[in-house]
Amino acid sequence: MNALPIAFAAPAVLIALAALPLIWWLLKLTPPRPKSEVFPPLRILAGVLKRDETPSKSPWWLTLLRMLLAALVIFALADPVLNPRNASLSADGPLVLVVDNGWATVSDWDRRVATAEALIGDASDRDLPVSIVFTADAAHDAVPAGAAQALERLHAARPKPLRPDRARAIEATSAALGGTRPGTLVYLSDGIAADDKERLLSDLAALSPAQLRLIEGDKTAATAITAAANGADALTVTVSRLDGDEARSLIVDAQDRQGRVIASGTVNFPAGKTLATGEVAAPFELRNDFARLSIAGLASAGSTHLLDDGFRRRRVALLSGDVGDAFQPLLSPLYYIERAIAPYADLLKPGVPDLAVSIPEILAQKPSAIVMADIGRLPADVYEPLQRWINQGGTLIRFAGPRLAAAPVNDPLVPVILRQGERELGGALSWAEPQPLADFPKFGPFAGMARPEGVLIKRQVLAEPTPDLAERTWASLADGTPLVTVKENGAGRVVLFHVSAEATWSDLPISGEFVEMLRRIVQLSRVGTAASSPDASARATLAPFRLLDERGALIADPGNARPLDIGPARPSAATFENPPGLYGTEDGFAALNLLPAGAELKPLNTEASMAIAREPLVGTAATPLKPALLSLAFLLLVVDSLVVLFMGGAFARLPRRTAAAVVLALAPLSLGFPADRAVADDAKPGDEVIFERLDNTHLAYVVTGEDEVDRLSENGLRGLTDFLTYRTTLEPAPPVGLDITKDELSFYPIIFWPISATAPMPSAAAISRIDAYMRAGGTVLFDTRDQFSALGDTDGPSANGERLQAILANIDIPPLEPVPADHVLTRSFYLLSNFPGRYTGSPLWVEARQEAKTTNSGVVSSGDGVSPILITGNDMLGAWAVDGNGAPLMPTVPPDEMQREMSFRSGVNIMMYMLTGNYKADQVHVPALLERLGQ
Repeated sequence: MNALPIAFAAPAVLIALAALPLIWWLLKLTPPRPKSEVFPPLRILAGVLKRDETPSKSPWWLTLLRMLLAALVIFALADPVLNPRNASLSADGPLVLVVDNGWATVSDWDRRVATAEALIGDASDRDLPVSIVFTADAAHDAVPAGAAQALERLHAARPKPLRPDRARAIEATSAALGGTRPGTLVYLSDGIAADDKERLLSDLAALSPAQLRLIEGDKTAATAITAAANGADALTVTVSRLDGDEARSLIVDAQDRQGRVIASGTVNFPAGKTLATGEVAAPFELRNDFARLSIAGLASAGSTHLLDDGFRRRRVALLSGDVGDAFQPLLSPLYYIERAIAPYADLLKPGVPDLAVSIPEILAQKPSAIVMADIGRLPADVYEPLQRWINQGGTLIRFAGPRLAAAPVNDPLVPVILRQGERELGGALSWAEPQPLADFPKFGPFAGMARPEGVLIKRQVLAEPTPDLAERTWASLADGTPLVTVKENGAGRVVLFHVSAEATWSDLPISGEFVEMLRRIVQLSRVGTAASSPDASARATLAPFRLLDERGALIADPGNARPLDIGPARPSAATFENPPGLYGTEDGFAALNLLPAGAELKPLNTEASMAIAREPLVGTAATPLKPALLSLAFLLLVVDSLVVLFMGGAFARLPRRTAAAVVLALAPLSLGFPADRAVADDAKPGDEVIFERLDNTHLAYVVTGEDEVDRLSENGLRGLTDFLTYRTTLEPAPPVGLDITKDELSFYPIIFWPISATAPMPSAAAISRIDAYMRAGGTVLFDTRDQFSALGDTDGPSANGERLQAILANIDIPPLEPVPADHVLTRSFYLLSNFPGRYTGSPLWVEARQEAKTTNSGVVSSGDGVSPILITGNDMLGAWAVDGNGAPLMPTVPPDEMQREMSFRSGVNIMMYMLTGNYKADQVHVPALLERLGQ
C-alpha cells in the first residue's frame, strides 16, 4: 500500500498551488458598499460636491473563501484517489489466488472479479504465472498457468449456494505448487469462519509466500436465516449476521409457492449483537401457506430459508350444532375441544353458521381434521365433498349429542350403525351406575395410554352390534359398549366419540386424557408428502426436485445433485452432494437448507505466523475524490455570489417582495383547487333499512308466495304487535315479510313460517339459510295450520305436515317434545297451560331438555332456555289476524273469544321467551308463581 492514503492521477497540476499568493493579491479589492441616508431637502446641495472615493479592502473572510475555492479546483484537477489499490506483486514466485465463491459472496461478486482481474493484470505486466482456486467448487485445478488462462477461469466462475470448503482448496493448491514457493498469495475472503477450529490463514502462511494479502468484501451482506419455528400465534425466525458493530433492523418476508410475499416481520439487531430473533405475525390460514422465508434486500442462499410440509401446523376445523352461550361457555360443545387442541394445532372456525356455506369454505382451506360436536343432519350438498376430502387423507372427528342421537341411522359419515336415542341413567337402556372406561386396546392411537381414572360416563349413543364392531372400537366402557369408534375411508378416517363434547354426558372432556386422545387422533392426519409414501425405498431417499441458486431462487435440478437420504444419515445442512433445495415431488417434498439449525456466523480467525496485508476490494474503498471536490467548489462559488449580492444591497427589500410573491402565487391555487369534502359516515345503499331494523323490534314472517297466506300472516303479526303494545312494555314496529332466499335474517329474534303444501318448495339454499339462522341463535315457529301434530299423527300427516317434514329433512334439528308443564314458556309473562290458535288440538313442540329426565328439580330449563324451533298446528297467525279496525278476520274453532284471548297470550309468552330466555326459570320466581296459583 502507499505511504499516504491519497494518491493523485495528475500530480503535475498541483504546481498551480504556487499561484495562490497572486490570486490573493487580485482578490483583495472590492467595490465600496452603497450607503442608505436620510433624504432631507437641505442636504441635496451638500451632496452636489464631488468627493474623492477610494476602493475599500475586501474582508479577510471573503478573501479566504475565494482562496479556498481556488485550492479546491486545483486539487480536483489533480484527480486524487482515497485508499488507492496496491499494485505491487512479489517477483519471487507465481501469483496464487484463493477465492471464496460461497453464498456470502453474491452481493459483491462483481467487485471480487474486478479485484482478481486487477491482480492478474499486474501479474501479466510482470510476466508471472497465476494459480487460481475457488473454495466452493467441487473440483480444483490450481496448477499455475498464464494470465490469459487465469482470466478465462475467473470469468467462468460463479458464486455457489454452498459453504466454502477451504481446507480442500488449500490441499489442492499445495499439491499443484509441488513445493514451489508463491511470490504473492492473495486470499479473497467472505470473512466467515467455517468453525471455531479453523486456522485458514495459518495454513496459507504454511505455503511460505513472499507476500500474504487478505482482501475482504462487504460484511453487512453476510446475513443468514438459521432457524424458523411455527408457534401457536406467530412464526419465530432466527437470523445471524457477521457484522455486529451497528444496530440494524431487517425485514423478513414469508412467501408462498408462487414467490408472492404474503406476510412480513421485523428482526431487530442491537449494536454489538450478531444473533437476533423476530416474529412473522400472520393468521394460521397464511402461515401454513408459507413456502420460504427471505430477508428483504438480501438475495442469497443464506438469506433464504425453505419450508416443507413438515413445517406446517396441522389445521383443525371446529363445527358445532349449537351456537353456545357466551355467558355460559362451559356449556358450549366446543369449549373443551378448543382448549384441548389449541396448543398443538391451528384452529379454523366457520365464518357463518350456515353449514352449506361454511363446510365448503373450510374444505377449501385444506384442514387436516374436522371436529363436529353434536351435528346430526348435514346439508345434502356437503356429503360428497366431505367424503372426497376424507378419502384424500382427512380425519373427521364427531361427538355425540342430542342432535346426533335423533339423526337418521343411515348417515354415511358415522363409522358404525347407531341406535336411535341415547343410553342414559334412568332411561330404557340404562345402567345402575355411571360406567368407567375399560383399558385401551393394544391397537389404535390410544395404545399404550393408561386407563383414565375417575372418568365416568353417564350418557352415550349406542352402536348396533356388527361382526367388525370390535375392530372399529378404539376405546370402550367397562361394560364393553363402544366409546370411540372409527371407520377407514380411503386414505382418511371417520372417528366418533359416543359421548358429548361437554361435561353433561361424561367427565371425559374435563380430564387430562381427553387432551391426549384428541392430540393422537389429530396426529394421524398426515399432510401428503413424499416421505409418507408406502414404498420403503421411496422413503429412504428423495430425488432432487427444486434447488436453490446463489441468489435464493428455486431452479430445476442441474443434474449434479444426489438423492437426499431422509433416514438416520440425513444431512443437517447442504453439502456438495446435496445442495440446498427441495427434494421429492410436486405432491410432497422435504426441504434442505444451507445452514444447520442454530448456526451462527462468526468472523474469520486472522491469526497467522506471518504478517498479513489487509486490503479492501476494488471499488469498495478506493474512492475518487474529484467529484466531491468539484461539488464543494461549486457550493463555495454559490456562497460567494450570494455574499457579493448581499453586500451590493440586492436583498434589502427581499422579505416584503417574497411575501407578496407567495401570496399572489397561492391565491389562484386556493381558488382554482377547492378541497374535497369527505364525510366518514356517508350512508351507503340499504343502510337506512339496516338502521331501521336494528333500532326497532320487528315480528317477521316467511313470504310463501301465496297471496292469501301472506296477507293473513301480515295481518296476524300486526294483531299480535298491537296486543304486545297494549299489554306489555314491548312496542314492536310493523311486521316484516321475509324472502328467505336473500333477506338478512339475523335482525329478527323469531320468524313465523306458515306451512302451505300448495306454496313453492323452498330451495336447498333457502333451507340452509334457515338452518344457519337457527344454529346462530334464532328461532323459527312452524305452523302447519292443520290442528294435527306434524311429528307423529297415527293417521299420517296432512299435506302441510308432509311439506314440513320435507323442509325439516334438510335441517339439523334437536330432539323435540311438547311443552312440559314446568317449561319457562308457560310462565314467561302469562301463566298458561296450553297454546291455542284458531284450533286447540295441537301441542306446541319445543327442543327437548336433556337434563329434565335426570333431575328432581321442579323448575328446569336448558342452556339459555331458548329453543331454536317451535312447531304447532293451531294456526296462531289466523287467530291473531285483524283488519284495519282491529276486528278479527278469522273465526276460532270452536267459536270462542276466550280461546282467541288465550292465543294472543300465547303469542306474548312466546315473544317474552324469545327476548328473555330462561329468565323466568330462575328459582327466585317460584314463590310469586305459587302465590298467583293459589298454592
